Amino acid sequence: MSSKKILRFGLPKGSLQEATIQKMAKAGWNISVNSRSYIPYVDDPEMEIRLIRAQEISRYVEHGYLDCGITGHDWVMENNSDVHEVGEFLFSKATRKPARWVLCVPENSPVKSVKDLQGKRIATEVVNLTKNYLKKHRVKADVEFSWGATEVKAHELVDAIVEVTETGSSLRANKLRIVDELLVSTPRLIANRSAWKDKWKRTKIETIALLLTGALAAEAKVGLKMNIREKDVPTLLKNLPSLRNPTISNLSQRGWVAVETIIDEHVVRELIPALKAAGAEGITEYPLNKVVY
Repeated sequence: MSSKKILRFGLPKGSLQEATIQKMAKAGWNISVNSRSYIPYVDDPEMEIRLIRAQEISRYVEHGYLDCGITGHDWVMENNSDVHEVGEFLFSKATRKPARWVLCVPENSPVKSVKDLQGKRIATEVVNLTKNYLKKHRVKADVEFSWGATEVKAHELVDAIVEVTETGSSLRANKLRIVDELLVSTPRLIANRSAWKDKWKRTKIETIALLLTGALAAEAKVGLKMNIREKDVPTLLKNLPSLRNPTISNLSQRGWVAVETIIDEHVVRELIPALKAAGAEGITEYPLNKVVY
């Protein structure tokens, strides 16, 4: 009998799938998906990947079919899953914004607040979240599960919908107005509670979390290195506060040093001309795979 240790990891199938696989690759795990199989290949003999709908992952983690998985906080709440949350990871498929579950009505609807939905009908994919929200506001309304195209139903079949949005563009395109926000959700790495108590599995899960965090931190940053006269370094650092805690090393050419740092990518376009004006030469910008603090 084999005593090989295996971590069974659930990845979300659907809208988060590609983004998750890309982030896992940056973290160090290359995953390839066969369209005819829900068991992708991963270049780690200690890991087995299962591709499962995000809506279901928290249930499979809770029940122990999966040791851990990545899914939205919304589905953990919708399923009321008893799992250990390891970390939060913001890697939206469209933006850096988290997903929001919002209560919406047609633009011309008389509904101004949730109180106006007393006795009305609401369609949504998150039935439990919606029922809990209504209960909190002491509103009794019929909540029905929607299999999709929920935005269209708001104009003909129901009085309101609870739908997920990132930018709000789809809601505006469908002439819908947001009445209230129920939940803000981001992807989470979650673990089965028994697996989390297992020393080997916990170490493996924590390693994944550490490297995923490093990969995500690196996405918004770049490395920058340059050469500058040693006497100009104090002025450079004084006038360019973006260069926090740079590494400074001597060059073979007397009186010159190399300066290397990691900065937010969005400031580079203003920073490089200023560096040049301050006397820096050989300025090189390079991408990063991971930044682990």
